[in-house]
Amino acid sequence: MEKKKQGSPEPSCLSMKSDRSKGLLIHFEDGHDDADGGMKRKRPESPEPSCWSMKSDRSKGLLIHYEDGHPATDGGGKRKKLESPGPSCLSMKSDRSKGLLIHFDNGHSASDGGPQQSPDSLGVQSDQQHQTDLDSVLMNLKKKINTFAENELKRAQRVLSSGYPACSESLDEDEEALDGEEEEQRKSNRDAFLKITLNFLKSMKKKDLADCLQSRTSNAVCQSKLKSNMKRKFHLVFEGIAKAGNKTPLNQIYTELFITEGGKGEVHDEHEVRQIEQASRKPDRPEKNIRQEAIFEPPPGRNVPIRTVITKGVDGIGKTVLTQKFALDWAEDKAHQDIQFMFPFTFRKLNIVTEKFSLVELIHLFFTETKEAEIRSFEEFRVLFIFDGLDECRLPLDFHNNEIVTDVTKSTSVDVLLTNLFKGNLLPSARLLITTRPAAANRIPPEYVDKVTEVMGFTDPQKEEYFRKRFEGDEEKTRKIISHVKTSRSLHIMCHLPVFCWITAKVLEDELKTREQGELPRTLTEMYVHFLVVQAKLKNIKDRGGTGADSPWSPERREMIVSLGKLAFEQLQKDHLIFYKSDLTECGIDIKAALVYSGVFTLIFKEARGLYQEKVFRFIHLSVQEFLAALYVHLTFTNSGVNLMEEETARKTKPAETQFYQSAVDKALQSPNGHLDLFLRFLLGLSAETNQHHLQGLLTRSSNSSQIKVDIVTYIKKKIENLPAEKSINLFHCLNELNDRSLVEEIHRPLRSGRLSTNELSHGQWSALVFILLSSQEDLDSFDLKKYSASEEALLTLLPVIKASNKAMLSGCNLSERSCKALSSVLSSVSSNLRELDLSNNNLQDSGVTQLCEGLKSPHCRLETLRLSGCNLSEKSCETLSSVLSFQTCTLRELDLSNNNLQDSGVTQLCEALRSSHCRLKL
Repeated sequence: MEKKKQGSPEPSCLSMKSDRSKGLLIHFEDGHDDADGGMKRKRPESPEPSCWSMKSDRSKGLLIHYEDGHPATDGGGKRKKLESPGPSCLSMKSDRSKGLLIHFDNGHSASDGGPQQSPDSLGVQSDQQHQTDLDSVLMNLKKKINTFAENELKRAQRVLSSGYPACSESLDEDEEALDGEEEEQRKSNRDAFLKITLNFLKSMKKKDLADCLQSRTSNAVCQSKLKSNMKRKFHLVFEGIAKAGNKTPLNQIYTELFITEGGKGEVHDEHEVRQIEQASRKPDRPEKNIRQEAIFEPPPGRNVPIRTVITKGVDGIGKTVLTQKFALDWAEDKAHQDIQFMFPFTFRKLNIVTEKFSLVELIHLFFTETKEAEIRSFEEFRVLFIFDGLDECRLPLDFHNNEIVTDVTKSTSVDVLLTNLFKGNLLPSARLLITTRPAAANRIPPEYVDKVTEVMGFTDPQKEEYFRKRFEGDEEKTRKIISHVKTSRSLHIMCHLPVFCWITAKVLEDELKTREQGELPRTLTEMYVHFLVVQAKLKNIKDRGGTGADSPWSPERREMIVSLGKLAFEQLQKDHLIFYKSDLTECGIDIKAALVYSGVFTLIFKEARGLYQEKVFRFIHLSVQEFLAALYVHLTFTNSGVNLMEEETARKTKPAETQFYQSAVDKALQSPNGHLDLFLRFLLGLSAETNQHHLQGLLTRSSNSSQIKVDIVTYIKKKIENLPAEKSINLFHCLNELNDRSLVEEIHRPLRSGRLSTNELSHGQWSALVFILLSSQEDLDSFDLKKYSASEEALLTLLPVIKASNKAMLSGCNLSERSCKALSSVLSSVSSNLRELDLSNNNLQDSGVTQLCEGLKSPHCRLETLRLSGCNLSEKSCETLSSVLSFQTCTLRELDLSNNNLQDSGVTQLCEALRSSHCRLKL
């Protein structure tokens, strides 16, 4: 832009109605820019006035100082008339030149007191200097715009390339991370440039490219939003209790869980405490630990892709936190980056969706980011669905009768959508991760499951790691808590559960602060009693500003505990862990009142807000529900004499306390698979004097606990003498709750000294031996029957120990066909750990092997090594074993049949089995 020197003192005026295109050079294919005709000004023909006007107020307040030291404005802000022959006007509605010092040829600015310049000369030279600065700014701006455009066009080119995935965030990997407003500005610029690009593509008749670019860019934005929302949702967690206390960063407290491959989704319907105890008897953990990021990797030797994985585990073992960690790692780009979209669902929320939806609409409903991006199909994406809590599913999941649906846009019920998704009719390329308690694992037929994993909870080192993270910086407290947990076998076993580690930490932290003397809680009942008291004290301090030393049991809180106990007991009888508002109302629980007055309600309950704002409730763990149920039964009896363990017709007479507890023992022994085992332990534990002391204020009266204890212990010991050893294990736990270890000590002392003689042991003492061996962390990797008694009777008594062992050495123990039948039941058990079985030099005969093979055919059998040397076998055993080796589920890798009369025909049959594709024997 060139200016002609003024030949007269006439004013000059230049008008530009925008400053945005100044200096913008647009490059064309010929390499020249459009600066010639676009920005050069024609010199005026005559000294006509010229005025420069820019419609912006950004230069408002520009003051030009003269020699007199005053600005060229009057006191009101109006510009003074210049003392010159002709008027001059300069108007710039922009603040970009604010503070601009105009320099002249003599090197002085217009305010430094240098030589005076005429107003006419001042305006011309100031215009020239301003133009020079403006040209420099615009040239720099041009470079930035060109660089931005080039980068964005490169992005567009990569997005439109044929090999580029339908959704990716990889384009931004090398970019500088920006915060706040800068990131928003970058996003705004990109959105604007994308619109310009799309418009140009459409004007070039390239609508297909425009649509592809828009779709793929929209998908990438959707993925980014989805990850961002998942980070907010999952990076903080409540430990143990929802809405109680401060949230904790998940990555800060997350402790690696032990996960192993676990069968074909078989039903494991024993009480979950028994399953925890079984898991604790694996000190060496022979199974391979599967890291959560490798859950979808196929097992060694199998190259078939894994589509559906069921991850099972008992209540409180950490399944939900595992899924949260799984999703968080994806959202934070730490793992699972081969997945483009991840959708975590819970059955708890799916239960209450009653309307009909298509699969796409269901995804839109729960993940609104996909609806905003207008994604109508997910076939082109790599998608992973997480379904947490199959055991909480109240949908029928009718795999046999539900209609077949293959169209992701067809509306139907949620039940039909899920069964078709699980079967692979919908989105067959999608991956599915489903968590469940073991008892519900078979709700999905095994033919639709590619892999089953099991969360085993914390190993011993992981327990210690949890407490160190929990009390980071307080090594002394951590040391005391870890040391105390190790002294109690019951507590140590339960600490396989992350949620119980949290309960233990809460209780022991409070006890170490407040106790003066006395022992820390050692039994489960003592731990849960202290947990209830600690939570009530904390609520009392919060509500009344007390010290916590006062009784925490206000009338309102006592009433609430009774109501919660009633809910826990009634729902336990129905085997329900999830409750809705109607369930609470039936038990007389006012939710608002509970939130205000009780505190125990919010502290012991988890509250999960479902879809459509419906609330779902549950206790933080099944054991808490069982404890409150036992407390309710105990309170009802001690306060009113009513025995809730009896049928209503039998409640008219008030039994003696001894009879009350005896009836509870009988009821628990009759329950299938020990479902009342832990309830009974809590109920008997509440009769102990120490626990009743801690519950003063909640109990209206205490019982004659010393005499009651004697009567109950006597009754339980009589039961043990007449029960199979495995059935009596829980009764030994009950004796521990009553602080009676006399029967166990009768065996423990000579066992420790090495002088145990099993020749004259009573049945109860044999059962005590089983309990001791199962409670010990030693000798379970390899069990040798000869150390106790080389007899069939000893084998039949010690079967629970054999089931819990990895290796059973039974060679030369005078075993017969009867033993083989019993061992077959062990091999068929879902809870069996047996991997190696040595039955050599026993007179088993062909009939014994036939019995044994029934167990070997079981899909639950995990036996890898079987030794049958010198067992008086013939070619008939070869025929039976050959059929087993050809079974698809057979896990045998080593078979010893030496020193048997097999004949050539028997060996021929075995060779036929070796040719089977299912045979895994190592040659």
